[in-house]
Amino acid sequence: MKLLFIGDVVGKHGCEFLQQKLYSLKQKYSVDIIVANGENSAVGNGITKASAEMLFNCGVDVITTGNHAFKRRDAVQIFESDTILRPANYPDGVIGKGVCVLDYGKYSVAIVNLMGTVYMDALDNPFSTMDKILKELKTPNIFVDFHAEATAEKKAMGHYLAGKVTAVMGTHTHVQTNDEIILNNHTGYITDVGMTGPELSVLGVAIDPAVNKLKYKYPVQFSEANTSCFLNSVLVEFSEQIGRCTKINKIIER
Repeated sequence: MKLLFIGDVVGKHGCEFLQQKLYSLKQKYSVDIIVANGENSAVGNGITKASAEMLFNCGVDVITTGNHAFKRRDAVQIFESDTILRPANYPDGVIGKGVCVLDYGKYSVAIVNLMGTVYMDALDNPFSTMDKILKELKTPNIFVDFHAEATAEKKAMGHYLAGKVTAVMGTHTHVQTNDEIILNNHTGYITDVGMTGPELSVLGVAIDPAVNKLKYKYPVQFSEANTSCFLNSVLVEFSEQIGRCTKINKIIER
């Protein structure tokens, strides 16, 4: 089987570009499952019901999120869906789910959303949370979106889960890394999948306001960049009988 994981979709332009490109990508690579990180899919970041519906209408099967999961007012409605995830290591009692299991009859595929804690919000320990999740899952096909800032934390999680899950795919930094690998001859790994949205930007934001914020240190109103877009993703091929990753390849579509 093949799972396509799409890096953080940014704003209106990112959603529209995904809408243009995703069907042809699915056909070209014979993709079975599509997962996208949508925590920045709404205008002004966060995720709304409208931006989530746009991703689903493009052909996305499961949406993951991260530290912007609850930025918008309609979060209660959004996270009632079984296929829109927030990080599983939010404390008990928080609305939403951190794990989604897709049932395909003879086999099933689990998508897990976790968030790092280094330079991020002080959530529950993602390693301990993942230990609990692994005890509960009944499928060997497990894909983890690890939404984290620190590359060291992402690397550590990849090695910690090597041989235990099908793939660990990093998100959050919006910059695609060049370190895709199969760990322990079983687990696909990449530190960051990248982003889908305006390429000539500062992580999707218009360049001048982002530069001024860093240069002058005063409050700035960010806006989405209005430049040509690209789509960053990884394609993971895996054996659904044993959950082993056989190939992991970056895909960049401009």
